[in-house]
Amino acid sequence: MPYARTDDGIDLYYEEAGSGTTLIFVHEFAGDHRSWEPQMRHFSRWYRCLVFAARGFPPSAVPAAPDAYGQARAADDIIAVLDAAGVDRAYVVGNSMGGFAALHCALRHPDRTLGAVVAGCGYGWHPDLNAKFRSESEKIADAFEREGSQSVSQWYGVGPARVQYQNKDPRGHAEHVRVLAEHDAVGAALTMRQVQVRRPMLFDLADELAACRPPVLVVAGDEDNGVLEAGLMLKRTIPRAGLAILPRTGHVSNIEEPAQFNGLLELFITGVQNDAWGPRDPRSLSASMTGARSD
Repeated sequence: MPYARTDDGIDLYYEEAGSGTTLIFVHEFAGDHRSWEPQMRHFSRWYRCLVFAARGFPPSAVPAAPDAYGQARAADDIIAVLDAAGVDRAYVVGNSMGGFAALHCALRHPDRTLGAVVAGCGYGWHPDLNAKFRSESEKIADAFEREGSQSVSQWYGVGPARVQYQNKDPRGHAEHVRVLAEHDAVGAALTMRQVQVRRPMLFDLADELAACRPPVLVVAGDEDNGVLEAGLMLKRTIPRAGLAILPRTGHVSNIEEPAQFNGLLELFITGVQNDAWGPRDPRSLSASMTGARSD
């Protein structure tokens, strides 16, 4: 099994399939590398696809030191996997926790990022929402330590933005919850406290987002209430951003609606590769709603 060694000595498990331009997939908190199987199978027909387990998620290492985790480390771990696989530049595709990592990778490593797909990204993005998000995240971390992953999976897996998946595809959702139940409780608790709770608010990153160089596709489910307003903010702030909202969809769009997600990713890659995903036409930013001439 291939592993990438990070600068701080953490071994990250990764898998690859296919050949060609590289796509790297970055999973959400409730998932792991297996959560991208619909994309790995589809895109490896035409691209080289990499997927890895984040630090704290076996078979990657589970460091016990809290300072081994963090938002910047999560972004840099993407680069560690690319380096181990001998890849110079890649499309970085992430959901939720992975979407934040993909976004920060684009900000921190623009020369390594062909484009970033930022799905399910936004929880706690605004000061009015952040205190509640951090408080709930602390409670989740405590629950992993107190109850264990199997117990937590039974209620976290049916959260308000995951029941959509359960209603559409009970079989797929049950597999999703099994992955969550297999989390290392220590790694999950530390990830929740050190990454989710401590990551910077998107609200405070407006200047960095406005200077983001790589093209970005923002994806949100229309029933994922924690990300909808953040998606609009990202669209309006990042120069080369597009926003796609999937109807009747929750938080795990890549497995809840894999065909739609894959189609969006294909359109994004095609647009970028053909120089058709540039900055927004400044004429569309007029103060006028209709284009009517002022007297």
